[in-house]
Amino acid sequence: MPSDYVYHSNFWLEEPEDANPFAAKACYCHGYDVYGQIISRAGWFEYLLLMFKGERPQPAESALLERLAMVLANQGPKEASIRAAMNGGVAGTNHSSALMSSLAVGSGLYGGSQELEVCMRLWSECGQNIEHWKTRLQDPQEDERADIWPNLEHAPGFDPNGDDIPTTLRQSLDLLVEYAPSEGALHWLQAHRKALETSVGYPVSISSVAAAAFVDLGLDRDQGSMLYLILRLPGAAAHALEQKKMGWKKFPFYSSAIELEDDPGPYKPPVSEGKP
Repeated sequence: MPSDYVYHSNFWLEEPEDANPFAAKACYCHGYDVYGQIISRAGWFEYLLLMFKGERPQPAESALLERLAMVLANQGPKEASIRAAMNGGVAGTNHSSALMSSLAVGSGLYGGSQELEVCMRLWSECGQNIEHWKTRLQDPQEDERADIWPNLEHAPGFDPNGDDIPTTLRQSLDLLVEYAPSEGALHWLQAHRKALETSVGYPVSISSVAAAAFVDLGLDRDQGSMLYLILRLPGAAAHALEQKKMGWKKFPFYSSAIELEDDPGPYKPPVSEGKP
């Protein structure tokens, strides 16, 4: 086969079948036989970390990722990306469109993967220096192209609409800390959460907790962003399917919250020419 037609990968290798070069006889992920070793011996989160990090994870790392995945699996209808999938489901769209709606909304700067990337960047800049954190959270911008991502309107990793950390998020942080390294980001966040919240003026959000967990797992911001998108899809799918079955009559329409900037007034039917 000409070299121009060869795909290159540093972590994935396939041995072709003798009779069909487009079918694989064996697949290797970072040197491990996927169908001969990994699937029969490893867990799902071990496999995920192997693909992303390139080395066999420690049991504690797999356990932390599994718990984080459960925390992120379904943030509920109040979460914007979940609600986007619900809108697709109740509209009767196809399944891929519902999930793409969830990914699109869940990729942004308010609770989305782009906000998580900023949080992870701040971890690389500030480490565990709380004074650096207090300074950078007030001005987290970097050289961004405004045509792609606008400037942040709130401190990344914090909920500008909240008064106090939700009980479920506090429970999640306390749980994840049990699986995290003792000198890691999650332990530091738990110890300094209230001081950071006082400095910012509002509570931490799920993106802050997830970012700290990904830092403890040794993932970079691109890897963390990808996993953050992937791990929130189960809830989006389940809610979309449920709303599709329930139908639009049980789906709220927030008409009272809609304000027209240029309200034309009540509808008036056109008057035909020559008639009063």
